[in-house]
Parts: sequence; structure tokens; C-alpha cells
Amino acid sequence: MSQAAEADLERKRRYDRLVGAHRADLFRYAYWLNGDAALAEDVVQDAMIRAWRSLDNLREDAAAKPWLLTIVRRENARFFERKRHETVDIDELVGAPTLQISSEDSTDQDDLHKAIGELEPDYREPLVLQVVLGHSTKEIADIMGLTNGAVLTRLHRARKKLIENFDLGEPEAE
Repeated sequence: MSQAAEADLERKRRYDRLVGAHRADLFRYAYWLNGDAALAEDVVQDAMIRAWRSLDNLREDAAAKPWLLTIVRRENARFFERKRHETVDIDELVGAPTLQISSEDSTDQDDLHKAIGELEPDYREPLVLQVVLGHSTKEIADIMGLTNGAVLTRLHRARKKLIENFDLGEPEAE
């Protein structure tokens, strides 16, 4: 086997190892960003192509997940920049897609999903990255292009808004 073919094979193995390990998280993140499974799959596919093209720019394999999530985030933004969506009459809307944190049905959980969905994107995104995808504040800062302090502030404000907006209900008097 030639040296070039061997290098290509090693590059493919590295790509398969890094992307394969994070594919489910990439899809979940893309789905969370746009709320459409088919679109999320397209965004992940485009992100995987972009990751392949720029794989040599990834210096440390340990940084693969935040690097890939950043690519997904940017691909999602590119999709909405270049595509003009058909408008829909507001009277035809049934409901907004919900964020799925768990497969269990629960009224409290539905209320929490709704409360998270109502947060401003600047607060919602870091909260989902931390709670749903399990990222550290440093990883969130890298993904969103923010300082660590800005991420901590947004997370604090997101939780504060959730506490204010999430109807915990009053216990009934007996």
C-alpha cells in the first residue's frame, strides 16, 4: 500500500471514530435547534461533510465533540440564511415543537418543556447544551463563541427565569 493511500485510510479511520462517536448528539442538537427531524438530518449530513473537509484543522481528538457541535450550529444557521421558508397562516398553527428531555409523559415535564421553549434563545441554548447534552461551561463557551463568564451568566439567568416562569403550583389545603 502506498504512503498516500495509507494516510487516506488513517484519515478515514480517524473521521469515522470521531464522528461516529458523536452522531446521535449531533442529531439531537440539530433537532433541538430547528425542531424538524428531516431538516436536522440534512444539517448533520452537511456538517459531517464540512467536518470531513476540515478534519486536518482538528488538532486534538478530545476537542471533537465541541468542534462538531459548532459545525452543526453554523450549518443550521447557513441553512436558514440561504433558504426562504414558506410562510404559514398563524391560525393554522397547532403548537410549537417541544424539547424532549425524557420519554416519560408528565404534566410537570410538559410544563418544564414549555417553560424552556419560552426562554429567549440566548438563555435557552446554553441551558440545553448543559442539561440535555451534558457540556461543561467551557465547552459551551467554545461552541457559542462566548467567554466562560458570559455562559455562566446566561445559565444563571436561564435558571432564574425558569424558576420565575415555571408554575410549580400551590399545594392544596386539606
